[in-house]
Amino acid sequence: MELALKAWLVDNAVTTDDKTDQILQLESAGKVDIEAIYKEMFNKTTGIQPETIMHVVQLYHRTVTDFLLTGCTVNTGLFYASPSFQGIYKDVWDPEKNSIVVNFQTGKELRESIAQTKVVILGQKASAMQIDHIINLKTKAEDGQAPRGGGIRVEGRELKVVGDAEEVGVYLENGVGLAEKLRDEAIFTNKPSELVLLVPNDLAEGAYTLRITTQYSSGGTHLLKTPRSIEVPITLV
Repeated sequence: MELALKAWLVDNAVTTDDKTDQILQLESAGKVDIEAIYKEMFNKTTGIQPETIMHVVQLYHRTVTDFLLTGCTVNTGLFYASPSFQGIYKDVWDPEKNSIVVNFQTGKELRESIAQTKVVILGQKASAMQIDHIINLKTKAEDGQAPRGGGIRVEGRELKVVGDAEEVGVYLENGVGLAEKLRDEAIFTNKPSELVLLVPNDLAEGAYTLRITTQYSSGGTHLLKTPRSIEVPITLV
């Protein structure tokens, strides 16, 4: 089987002086538990019963555990493992302050497999911003209409308006490209999944584009270096 990891290009949020540098984000292939490993081992072998595979793997786990917890350093080829202690010891072992840990390092077999693994670049990862619903707070309708001087609720993902870049904010742009930026106080609720907005009453009726621009990133632990935007058509009535 050819070994390959898939990756997306994403913004490197750690550096702020370089606006163009990127890092690779792993495209997850899913989660694998011990039952999935048993099944895959059975599919790769002939003449060995599933019960035998389970017994051998469980015996392997128990044997490695016994070696580690009697003070041995274990080298399986895939990894090196060794036990050690954490915490300050004072006269007696205190489970609240002292603990046993096992340290793992990559083994020779795994390093050799890593060296043969290909990396497939999938391209630039698409923005996670998403608008699912725009709700007229007065009528509760989701017909794309927004009342001048009234409120709307925008529901979706990654919508929270944060950041110090000049373009960050919520805009209503008319058909000829003139954009009105909503005042900060017109954003009553500002959450990743929900914005509640007061629509200006001094704009003409008609078709507009609602644009949300933010530096918010998933988890809110840092700001994106480059703001991202999402747009949706809306009609002021």
